[in-house]
Amino acid sequence: MGSSSDVVSSTIAKKWREHPPSSYSLKVDNFIQLEKFASTSDDKYQSRLFSSGGYNWKLLVYPKGNEKDNGKGFISMYVAIGSKSLTSAPQREVFAELIFFVYNKKEKKYLTIQDVEVNRFNALKTVWGLQQVLSSDSFNNPESGYVFEGDQCEFGVDVIVPSPRSNWEILSFNEKLRNPKFSWSVKKFSQLKEDKYISNTFSVGARKWVLWLYPKGGSGEDGKWLSLYLQSADSDKPKADEKILAQANLRVLDPLGSNHIEVKLNNWHVEQNLGWGRTRFLSLAELRKVYLDKEDALKVEIEFEVVSSTKYYPII
Repeated sequence: MGSSSDVVSSTIAKKWREHPPSSYSLKVDNFIQLEKFASTSDDKYQSRLFSSGGYNWKLLVYPKGNEKDNGKGFISMYVAIGSKSLTSAPQREVFAELIFFVYNKKEKKYLTIQDVEVNRFNALKTVWGLQQVLSSDSFNNPESGYVFEGDQCEFGVDVIVPSPRSNWEILSFNEKLRNPKFSWSVKKFSQLKEDKYISNTFSVGARKWVLWLYPKGGSGEDGKWLSLYLQSADSDKPKADEKILAQANLRVLDPLGSNHIEVKLNNWHVEQNLGWGRTRFLSLAELRKVYLDKEDALKVEIEFEVVSSTKYYPII
């Protein structure tokens, strides 16, 4: 017998399991008689219909193997979908994972054999399975434990039908933004008294934003720095579990040339963290020396490169 987990091919996996099959179990009291019966019934035994995942199925067991499918010398097992299940399916096809079981009395476990690829049942392919579940020599060997208490054995299957997709999201990155720039002139900068100033609300990438400016630095600073942040506007905050990516260049403009101070932003804005920027964006000493124009105004600019959007289904 194989180890607890061994791969027969690139998609066929075998392993031991204590839990019995949940979809269907076929217990046989006399395996020799099953072999004799199968020889008169196209070499297979068909179970009665059973239900799983909202569809009807049958378990097919070839006790001497399905010679037409290269199964000679093996136990072959298949699942067939009921014909009425296909006619009632809106898409006329059903996807299912199949796990086949063979009980081993010696191990007190089930040997499970699975093709990890999902099977597609439709009008052209109503039967899927494995032609070489277990070699006949291994199965019939009394020392192996598959046939026990005279001539008993047990086969089974789990038919797992994935539920229809009900939750998903579509994430997009808008790189062709209309009016990607926003400029803010903070007048009479040297006379500012408040700790924080907020720009007008502006829209980029179908989102609303504001800039936060701390003329004496943010919390914990020593009053020697300008702090500057991009923030989601209060009227357009991300919802619970929502996130918006913003890639942008945040600048303090040089009024006399091109020596702008720039910080690149590449951050996700979420409910718990709405703003991103730089606490020590620019020292106030350098700001007063270079970056105030003749009218004592400070010009701030942000230019967006990418703003993400996400559509969630269902909408919650």
